[in-house]
Amino acid sequence: MYTISQLFIYPVKSLGGFEVTSAELTDRGFQYDRRFMLVDSSNHFLTQRKHAVMSLLQTAIEGNNLIIFHKNNTADKVKVPLQPTSVATTNVQVWDDTCEAQYVSDLADEWLSDKLSIKCRLVYMPDSEMRLVDERYANNKEITSFSDGYPLLLIGQASLDDLNNRLAEPLSMDRFRPNVVFTGGVPYVEDTMEHILINEIEMFGVKLCARCVVTTINQATGKKANEPLKTLAGYRMKDNNIFFGQNILFKQTGIVKVGEALKIISAKSPLLTDI
Repeated sequence: MYTISQLFIYPVKSLGGFEVTSAELTDRGFQYDRRFMLVDSSNHFLTQRKHAVMSLLQTAIEGNNLIIFHKNNTADKVKVPLQPTSVATTNVQVWDDTCEAQYVSDLADEWLSDKLSIKCRLVYMPDSEMRLVDERYANNKEITSFSDGYPLLLIGQASLDDLNNRLAEPLSMDRFRPNVVFTGGVPYVEDTMEHILINEIEMFGVKLCARCVVTTINQATGKKANEPLKTLAGYRMKDNNIFFGQNILFKQTGIVKVGEALKIISAKSPLLTDI
């Protein structure tokens, strides 16, 4: 039996997310997930890949507002509306996609630029922007927010447990920034999940998640190390990519809750040979 054990939302791309007991699944992923993003002076997206200090900025939702604060000083924070009031828009770049985005707040831009020591702006993806997932893996022209490429990321707790058994120092799940974590089954069973059901919502595992240097950044300190990529490369590499977790698309919207069952409708052959 597979059971949903954790759910996570990351309102601002590459900033700290938070755990919830239930999440509303919208047409582009969990509500609020990666609807905001930081861009540089060229309107190109910012991530921890180049700016590890972003890991020290945490997000929260209070009422109708998004709160961003520094993990080392929770009183040092800025507040913006979850639905920006600005009508000013711009085109921003996230990977190969150009998206229309709303400006959010000059005050937030100043605060974030100061904390990251780089001139940046906070932008929001309006409902009118339909960013398509990679057509090679899409089932029905699905869309996503400012995520790297897909609306949901699924990881089994057994997979992290197996990895930690190979490491000198165990890591927490926040290194991998999943949306959905489940318990049960063998390590890396998510690799084979082709068609699954959670609360009668049909979901599809379409592509293993290739991992980057963000996984090597301690989310509490902002410091980089070699792990877990060094260890994962020894048994989770194929075609020069290191894989951990499954990218998920879905057919219906609805509510996903911790404690619900994850049912496998159909499975596929694993890309790797761990299971």
